[in-house]
Amino acid sequence: MKYLIAGLGNIGPEYADTRHNIGFMILDELARQQECQFFNMRLAYYTDFKLKGKTVHLIKPTTYMNLSGNALRYWMQELKVPVENVLVVVDELALPFGTLRLKPKGSAAGHNGLKHIEATLGHSNYARLRFGIGSNFPKGKQVNYVLNAFDKDELPELPALIDRSIEMIKSFVTIGAELTMTRYNK
Repeated sequence: MKYLIAGLGNIGPEYADTRHNIGFMILDELARQQECQFFNMRLAYYTDFKLKGKTVHLIKPTTYMNLSGNALRYWMQELKVPVENVLVVVDELALPFGTLRLKPKGSAAGHNGLKHIEATLGHSNYARLRFGIGSNFPKGKQVNYVLNAFDKDELPELPALIDRSIEMIKSFVTIGAELTMTRYNK
């Protein structure tokens, strides 16, 4: 069994450690824990590892957020991973900081990365792990907010939240979306 986990973000040092790059940050830590290294390949940084007899493929699209669907579609086809074994890890403005939600499908909710994935795949029937980044910004300043680093009071909580996100990814791979939702979504 193969699984494809896509952590969304933007490439380049100016985007590192920003709210919009939490998908990259989570996959970087997962790869570190699994002692595997990302390689720059077609449309994405790529690595894989084994988990309880299953192959887990990780991608961090190099297409920039707004074209994430291109990388996801390519790697799904290249690896022959069915959509039910795909999980997209993404930042979410509509959830308070630190809230984690796994959903088996859903709307793009205004997220440009998810909008492009939906347009590219032609549907929204793929699982996503939404990492709440909150919406503590003045009207019209959403772009500045998501492209900025986490606040000083949020930083101490990040490692534990990233670890919990990794637990949820592993749970998705081993027991599926429904049981993972029951166990982790609160």
